[in-house]
Amino acid sequence: MASTYENFKLRTTPEKFYIEASDDGSMDVLAIDRLSAEMTLTVRRDIPASAETRPICGLMGTIRLVAGMYLVVITKKRKVGDLLSHAVWKALDFDIISYKKTILHLTDNQMQDNKTFLSMINSVLQTDGFYFATDYDLTHTLQRLANTSPEFQEMSLLERADQRFVWNGHLLREFIAQPELHKFVYPVVHGFMTMKSSCINGKVFEWSIISRRSCFRAGVRYYVRGIDSEGHAANYVETEQIVQHNCAKASFVQTRGSIPVYWSQRPNLKYKPKPQISKTVNHLDGFQRHFDSQIILYGRQGILNLINQKGSEKPLELAFDKMVTSLGNGMIKYIAFDFHKECSRMRWHRLQILLDIVAEMQDEYGYFLVDADGKVLLNQEGTFRSNCMDCLDRTNVIQSLLARRSLQSQLQRMGVLSMGQQIEEQADFEKIYKNAWADNADACAKQYAGTGALKTDFTRTGKRTQWGLLMDGWNSMIRYYKNNFSDGFRQDSIDLFLGNYAVDEADWTTPLRDPKDWKFLTLPIIMVVAFSMCIICLLMAGDTWTETLAYVLFWGTASVVTGGVILFNGLDFVDAPKLVQKEKLD
Repeated sequence: MASTYENFKLRTTPEKFYIEASDDGSMDVLAIDRLSAEMTLTVRRDIPASAETRPICGLMGTIRLVAGMYLVVITKKRKVGDLLSHAVWKALDFDIISYKKTILHLTDNQMQDNKTFLSMINSVLQTDGFYFATDYDLTHTLQRLANTSPEFQEMSLLERADQRFVWNGHLLREFIAQPELHKFVYPVVHGFMTMKSSCINGKVFEWSIISRRSCFRAGVRYYVRGIDSEGHAANYVETEQIVQHNCAKASFVQTRGSIPVYWSQRPNLKYKPKPQISKTVNHLDGFQRHFDSQIILYGRQGILNLINQKGSEKPLELAFDKMVTSLGNGMIKYIAFDFHKECSRMRWHRLQILLDIVAEMQDEYGYFLVDADGKVLLNQEGTFRSNCMDCLDRTNVIQSLLARRSLQSQLQRMGVLSMGQQIEEQADFEKIYKNAWADNADACAKQYAGTGALKTDFTRTGKRTQWGLLMDGWNSMIRYYKNNFSDGFRQDSIDLFLGNYAVDEADWTTPLRDPKDWKFLTLPIIMVVAFSMCIICLLMAGDTWTETLAYVLFWGTASVVTGGVILFNGLDFVDAPKLVQKEKLD
């Protein structure tokens, strides 16, 4: 495999950027013309002595905004650990550098729009969870990498990457067409990664979790649900658990993704907006595309649908069941498990019911196993595809339990655990295991919903706690605020970063300014004034109690009625995306 350079220096002149590979023995320099945006290879002696120099950790790529082209670089990184003896890095800080030396050629409105777009790119980059490796392909599972051709092995990281998980793919579009530049760039994965060295019975083994977040149909909680016409599911994440001991290695892969029918759940100021299933499209087409690709990639599919089987979630459960039945594919097994009903009143031990139901399926699916000599002993023949409404909290709990059951078998097969020993009995490792899966839950939740995950007290400790319930309430409040008042901007940011929306500086008409009608400002002011007057009347009583009561009733009624009107017109008050096309949200 052609690895990429690991260390760089950015040398800047008014005419060009020079990205110099500073690995031992490297002589290559990438020159980027700041006027024409042309990229060429050159040598160190061509770099002017006057060039300003700074170290950088890598290139994310380039992006076009209103002011022209920008170079996006990684300025700080931290080593996460070693995966099969390859260093894995987490990108921590970034810089966005303009090709243009000045933006005085822009109008005031264009400057403001450019500033907004820059803040959108920064918003995505500041979302925790960007990972990369310079000599290992993080976008593929161990099993996929073991079943490749010699030609694949010779490809650069950029050429061979699974495009579903390359989050800087749009930023690297100029590099892809020039193979000679591939050594300067690498795919960056978004999600969560942790590598831990552990010991049981005096035997040391390496244990890792890798969650790869898909960049197809990516977005935030309420603005991206269901599937698109290509069969890509919202909030799709592939999670691989890897264990290595004495050169033997094993992996267990699971996926999560939104319920794969056409549905939406647009925020409207209500705590939980009612899901809407589209009545105008053929759900089976997208559904079949989704599972055709899943079967090709992963083999048999065990669907674990964890949503409520009553209330507003029930129609989605019925639709999912109906689609599986209509498709009639023997490679797909559907299991509905009402998580909230079964585990209500802190009865979390009842999750064992689901584990018992799927135990035989999990044994049939197996896991990927390679012995110390590199011989493939087992292949994973199928994956569990878990979902709840958000594919976050309930989903992660179940995934962690399935992964533990697989790890139990793998460690016994490798000789780390003796027959009869249980992972749960290994207190030190059990703590590492639970905390890592809870960290995975938090990372996926922050990227999709804007807060840490719910129910992580169970993942971390194995039991539900009052403090955990309190923290769930707090996170739910934060989610409510973000989902209604800041997620439109976050969705626009993701669409701009991934290339779902492209800025055309030559023909620029702004979609950013969305004038609000009179209701947007007037009604909240009336409600606040009315509520304030109600409180004042209570604190400053009139001459008689009837007078006070009359004032309180009047202002109280005014605030309640105004609040009701605001809720009725909720869609006018939420922060909706401005860049994305309407059909993407429906």
